[in-house]
Amino acid sequence: MAEQKSCCCAEKRTKERGEKEYKDLMNRLKRIEGQVRGVEKMLEEGAYCPEIMVQISAINSALNSFNKVLLASHMKSCVVEDIQAGKGDEAIDELAALLQKVMK
Repeated sequence: MAEQKSCCCAEKRTKERGEKEYKDLMNRLKRIEGQVRGVEKMLEEGAYCPEIMVQISAINSALNSFNKVLLASHMKSCVVEDIQAGKGDEAIDELAALLQKVMK
């Protein structure tokens, strides 16, 4: 995987991630997936509700952490590139709209 940070592709925006960033994000998702499977197993085995809820809280925390890492990467690459390309107002508007969606 090439070490590119470009976010722009004519109509549909994409992001090429470096190998380290990609692996880090994938590892985080795999851990979250394992936590979800663990909750599924707890439910199948009749675990006590509070124990399941604590695990769900841990999953929410892991997802929030994943989102923070992704947001930081987005701001350091995509938003900066857009501002440097003279699309500052659009970039800030897009970022503000994104924050409104993820901070519900």
